[in-house]
This record gives sequence, C-alpha cells and structure tokens, in this order.
Amino acid sequence: MFDTLSDRLSGIFTKLRGKGRLTEADIDATAREIRLALLEADVALPVVKAFIHRLKERARGSSVSQALNPAQQVIKIVHEELIHVLGGEARRLNFAKQPPTVIMLAGLQGAGKTTLAGKLARWLKAQGSQPLLVAADLQRPNAVNQLQVVGQRAGVEVYAPEPGNGVGDPIAVAKESIEHARRHMRDIVIVDTAGRLGIDAEMMAQAVGIRDAVDPDEIIFVIDAMVGQDAVATAEAFRDGVGITGVVLSKLDGDARGGAALSVREVTGQPILFASTGEKLEDFDVFHPDRMASRILGMGDVLTLIEQAEAAFDSDQKEKMTAKLLGGEQFTLEDFLEQLAAVRKMGPISNMLSMMPGMGQMKDQLAELDDKHFDRVEAIIRSMTPTERTTPKIINGSRRARIARGSGVTVMDVNQLLNRFENAQKMMKQMGGMMGLPGRRKATKSPKNKRKGTKGGGGGGPRMPGGFPGGGMPQLPPGMDPSAMPGADAFKAPRLDFGKLMRKDKDKDQDK
Repeated sequence: MFDTLSDRLSGIFTKLRGKGRLTEADIDATAREIRLALLEADVALPVVKAFIHRLKERARGSSVSQALNPAQQVIKIVHEELIHVLGGEARRLNFAKQPPTVIMLAGLQGAGKTTLAGKLARWLKAQGSQPLLVAADLQRPNAVNQLQVVGQRAGVEVYAPEPGNGVGDPIAVAKESIEHARRHMRDIVIVDTAGRLGIDAEMMAQAVGIRDAVDPDEIIFVIDAMVGQDAVATAEAFRDGVGITGVVLSKLDGDARGGAALSVREVTGQPILFASTGEKLEDFDVFHPDRMASRILGMGDVLTLIEQAEAAFDSDQKEKMTAKLLGGEQFTLEDFLEQLAAVRKMGPISNMLSMMPGMGQMKDQLAELDDKHFDRVEAIIRSMTPTERTTPKIINGSRRARIARGSGVTVMDVNQLLNRFENAQKMMKQMGGMMGLPGRRKATKSPKNKRKGTKGGGGGGPRMPGGFPGGGMPQLPPGMDPSAMPGADAFKAPRLDFGKLMRKDKDKDQDK
C-alpha cells in the first residue's frame, strides 16, 4: 500500500547523501518534497501541515545529532515523526474488570466488519479467551449467515437468535447477548453492527442504541484503508456520533496510496489497534506504529517476521530440529519438507522478504516471486521414496529422470535442488562446528581447499539454500551497494565475516 510513498521518500533521502551538513535551503527543499509526497499519498492536509512543521523545527533545532550525516538526520526525524503520526506505540484492548468484556464494531457497509469480527475472535481465542460473536446486523441481506460461516471457520460461537434480512430488533439482540455470554462462560462479546453506504441518521441512531444497551468497553471503528480521505471523514462522523475508542484498518494489503492509515490517528485522536492484511482469518495482527513507519521507509519489519516465524513453527518442531543440530544428526529432505511447510504458513514468500531491511529496493524482483517455487520443490521431494529423502546421494540418473517425470519438472530442476540441498547440509554441519558441537566438520585434506572453507565455497561463508527450480531467491542488482539502502546508515550493525570465522575454525582443527 505504501510503495509509492516509500519510493518518493527513498529518492528524497538519496539526494541528501554526500552533503556535509544541512543548510536552510536543504531543509526547505527536503520539506517541500516530503510535503508533496505525503499529499500524493492522500494524507489529510492538516496532518501534512503538522508533520512538515515538526520536521522543520527538529531539523533546525539542537535535537539533531552532529554524528549523523544529512541523509541520516532526515531519515531519523522522518522515522520518529511517522511513528508519532501513527500513534506512538501499540495500545492493548481495554478489558472489563468483571467479564464479559464487550467490543462493539462500527463502520460503513463494505468496510469488512463481519470478516474482521471473525478475525478478532480468532485472535482473541488464540490469546486464551472465549469470545462470542453477536449477529446484530439484521438489515444487510445474509449478514447473519455470513457471520455464522465466519464464526464456524474461526471456531467461535455465534449468537444469532434472529434471521436478519430486515427482520428483528438489533438492540434487543445485542442486549440479550450479554446474558447469554454470562450463562455460557464467554469472557468477550464482539457485537457486529449494521452499516450503510453512507452516513445517515437511522444508522447512527441504531449504533447509539446498541451502545447504550450493552455499555461496551471498546467501540472500534473499522475503516477501509483503500477509501482515502472519505474514510477519515467517516471516522470523524462516528467519533462525534457514537464515540469510538479505537480504529482497525482493513484491506491494508491493497494498492491504494495509504493516506487514510496515515491520517486517521491524527484526525480522530484515537489509536489504531489492529490491522487486517489479507482475506484469510489469520491475516490479522496488532498494529505497531514503529514497525509500520520502518516499512514505509524501507527499513523492513524484522520483529513481525520473527513473531510470524514463532507462530508458524510449533514448539515440538523447534525442539526436534534443535536436538538434531546439537546431536550432530544429518539434515534430511524430510526435515526440509517440514521446514518448508512451516514457512508457507507464514504467508507468501514475497511478503516475508519485503519485511527484511533493504528489500524495498528490490520490488521488481520480489514481484516475480510466487509460491510456485515452493510447489515445485515440494512436488520433487514428494516424488522421492522415504529412503531417498533420508539419503539423497543414492539417487542415480534413472531415478532422477523418474522423479522429474513424477513431479512435472525437468531433470535439471531435480539436479539443482539436490545440489543446493547438499550445500545446505554442509552449512548445517558448519554451524554445528562453529558452535563447538558434535558433528564438527573435519579438516579438508586437499591442499587446494586449504583456505577455502568448503568445496567451491571460495571462503565466502554459508549461503541460504536458494536456487529453487524455475528461479532462485532474489539477489541484489549488479552494482548496488547495500549500505546505500534507505535507513542503512542510521541503523548499521557490525558485519560478521562467516567465511573468515570458518577458515580460522578449520585451521585450528588442522593444527590439532
């Protein structure tokens, strides 16, 4: 969603590189370009004015570190101001002292309230709660049926005493749902209310009636992030009419300019609590302003990537792989297949890679990546026998041809996978050796490889097992300096030369 804004800001920061210090002219020119970039992204004018005012004041003030160059200074200020605009820090839900906690969802028709109700219920259930979904949208055709389907997919009970389609009293349903929750030991009630195509008095009166009947702990406004400035005006209307306490951004994976996401917090004064990033129920998470600001500036979002990995890899699987590494056991294709299945749970590969710092400069390469690479790899491995997966060295030429026919790929694809997997096995063994664990790699006898780590490795250190059939993992374009990526200078980390470490490790073995 923020690709256009990210590209514009990257271009602005690039112009500042090489300058010795920030002059008044540099500050004015940079502020003007950032202002245009924000306006093109459909950010509300009052928000843009306040943002640029704070940017200029800080760039001219004493808060700027003299240790940073002009590009780093501007990146630092813009990053911190984006965090401020997006809310500062993540806020948790307000839970009632005495259950059930009541959460009321409000918003226009088509914003995704019903689907989001299921996502929120599923997320709360994963946190250990027992939520109850309430079908209080009795006017939109099949709204009740839709919530029942969503609730079934989320594994959450749905309270729907009325059929809907214009029949029933939504205020009475919402009020009765509280007693139902108490009787059935549900600690959270999520009320899905009706919306309209636009703001009208009837909808507001109904929303106010439901609010007064259930006395919610949270009134969450669901905003379609693709609508733009109209969404911000609607949020203001609900804030004044019903009194919202938080915002949820839906359809954040769309291709709109993102102005609503950058404007709603500043305009309404209410925090963004959650973000919906896809159509699946699991495409939902807490909104972190600092992480979103880092994504916009092309700095990646490593923390979210780590959290997704922790959720995708269950504890038994992690313990099994750790024990295997510590015990010096061989990493097999069966293990790789399990790891591949866990990675696929994290979502599309392009989305995961986009969270890594610097990947914003490789949008074209990421756009070419899809999960068909994983499909082909999985098909090749599943075409092997259990013995071949454990000991791939026994796969001869005729078997490789048979595996290729069975998986619908070429023999070259099978050869590439097996060669890259052999390199991955060596890397796993080297990792065990660097940690001083059993299974340590023995010194190579050949003089040719004395200073090269592994055969053909050239001392360059371990590489991730890419090169999937049909195209490998993306590489930096020729001539690109990773240190020139947006934000790289301001967030440098010490560089580890793994090739050098392994060469020293190997020399020690030979000396012994």
